[in-house]
Amino acid sequence: MTEQPATVASLKHFPLPLFAAALGIAGLGLAWREAGRVLGAPALVGELLLLIAAIVFGLIAIAYLLKWQRYPAAVAAEFRHPVRSSFIFAITVSLTLLSNALLPHRPDPAGGLWLFATIAHLLLAGWLVRRLLLQPMPLATLTPAIFIPLVGNILAPLAGVKLGYPALSWFSFSVGLGLWITIQPLLLHRLFYGEALPPKLMPALAILLAPPSVGAMAFASLQGGRFETPAWIMAGIAGFIALVLLSLLPRFARLPFAPSWWAYTFPSAAFALMLIQISAARPAEAHAVTGWIALSAASVIVALVALRTIKAAIGGHLFKPEE
Repeated sequence: MTEQPATVASLKHFPLPLFAAALGIAGLGLAWREAGRVLGAPALVGELLLLIAAIVFGLIAIAYLLKWQRYPAAVAAEFRHPVRSSFIFAITVSLTLLSNALLPHRPDPAGGLWLFATIAHLLLAGWLVRRLLLQPMPLATLTPAIFIPLVGNILAPLAGVKLGYPALSWFSFSVGLGLWITIQPLLLHRLFYGEALPPKLMPALAILLAPPSVGAMAFASLQGGRFETPAWIMAGIAGFIALVLLSLLPRFARLPFAPSWWAYTFPSAAFALMLIQISAARPAEAHAVTGWIALSAASVIVALVALRTIKAAIGGHLFKPEE
C-alpha cells in the first residue's frame, strides 16, 4: 500500500482558527493605511500588509478546501465544535476587511465583495442564532470567539457607507451591536463565575477588545466620520478593556503557542485604528502619540505571532491533532 506524504496527511489537522491570520494582518494593514493618512506614516506599509493579507487568505482557503476534499469528516467535526466552529465566520469577516482594502483601488469589485461578505455573514449569523434557539449549548462552551459570528457584521459600515449602502450598513451594524449588548453580560458571567478557560483558549480574551473598538469606528462612519456620544462610549469601553488585557500580558506571555494566538492580532489592530481615527476627528481629546503607541504594539503582536506560526509550520507542530 502506498503511504501518503506527511504534508498531505497533515492537512487533516489544518486548524480552522488559522483564518484569523487574515483578519489580523488585514486589520493591521488598514491601521497602517489610516496612519499614512493621519499620522504621516509610510503609505506603502499599509498597502503591502493588505496585499499580504489577501495572499494569506487565499493560501489558507486553498489549504482548507483541500482538507475538506480529503478529510470531510474532520471538517464536519470542526463545524460542530462549540468553539472552533466560530472561526468559520472569520472567512466572511476577512472578506469584509479585504473589501475595505480594495476600495481605494477598485471600487466596483470592492462593492461586490462587500455585498457578498455582508449578506453571507448576516445569513450565517441568522442560521447560528436559529440553531442556538433550537439546540442551546452549555454555558461552559461560551467563549469570546462567539463574537466573530454574532458581532462580525458590526464591521459593515466601515466600507458600506463609502460604497453607498447606508441602509444595509445600518442594518448590519444594528444586528452586531444588539447581539454584542446581549451576549456581553452572559459572557462576562461565564468568565467571572464559570470554569477557567483552558490555556489554549486564553488568547480569545483579546477578542473582547474588538466589538467596542470596531463599534466606535462603525458608528462614526454612519455619522459622517464624527465621533459623537455613542462612539465615545464604545471607545471608552475599548480603552478600559485594553488596560485590563495589558495587565494580563505576563499571563499571556507564559502560554504555549497555538493557532489561537492569532486572536491577539485583529483586536489590537482594530484598537490602534480606532485611536488613529479619533486623533484625526478629535485631536483636542486624543493626541497622535496614542495612535503611534497602539499601532507599534499591534505591529509587534502581528509580527511575533506570524513568526511563531511560521516556525511551528516548519517544525511540523502546527498541523498536529488538538490535545
